[in-house]
Amino acid sequence: MTLPAASIELPSGQSMPALGQGTWYLGERPARRRDEIAALHAGLDRGMTLIDTAEMYGDGASEELVGEAILGRRPDVFLVDKVLPSNASRRGTVQACRRSLQRLGVDHIDLYLLHWRGSNPLAETIEAFAELVDAGDIGQWGVSNFDLSDMTELLEAGGSACATNQILYNLTRRGPEYDLLPWLREHRIPVMAYSPIEQGRLLGHPQVAETAARHGVTPAQVALAWLLRQEGVAAIPRSSNAEHTRENAEARDLQLSEQDMAALDRAFPPPAGPQPLEML
Repeated sequence: MTLPAASIELPSGQSMPALGQGTWYLGERPARRRDEIAALHAGLDRGMTLIDTAEMYGDGASEELVGEAILGRRPDVFLVDKVLPSNASRRGTVQACRRSLQRLGVDHIDLYLLHWRGSNPLAETIEAFAELVDAGDIGQWGVSNFDLSDMTELLEAGGSACATNQILYNLTRRGPEYDLLPWLREHRIPVMAYSPIEQGRLLGHPQVAETAARHGVTPAQVALAWLLRQEGVAAIPRSSNAEHTRENAEARDLQLSEQDMAALDRAFPPPAGPQPLEML
């Protein structure tokens, strides 16, 4: 049995937590603000110090929530943010980043991603990322929702400094395993898996529930442990409930056996051929 990795090394040599916290839809409902901040604090208290957000989430409301949650704790947080493709021109990327910094109330973002592929030339976005690194506004940069062809174009455009590719990857979305994940591993670019529990839909699957019952854990912990067992893969589950966040953190202690993995493979077969990268 293999224990999931606690951290993942980025191409720069810096490490990031293998299990973090997503914030999609958080910050959009004032009535839930206290619970959402409590959930983020519960994760930080348990070492889930990677927090992922984006300017798109609630038109900046998620960033503002994150800024409030990490107030006084910034040195402990590995902060990830994303720029919209429509803003990803040379000048637009810089301006968008600085607006995000203001909403977050911080002086730098650890990892800044292009949210998905857009119409702006990749070379311009890369130049803007380099400018932001030089200015100290961001530590590193990467991409999100990039398929294999996008990644090869990124490198051809001068994107060898790409630190990660954040993609939709979980037990029900295994398409990247055929060609994208092997390519990323060959180029030493880690994956950040979003929607690792398939927005809750994995929780009711019979095989996931059976595996969870055998270990005395929750189905969410099984789905997360399966991801964290993969080489070079981090996961960013979203939770607005502090107890669920605490349960997510415990997924790092779950050791899935080879028999567990085989049973999950039968229930969720790996891809037999190339598949387009899915995204939400």
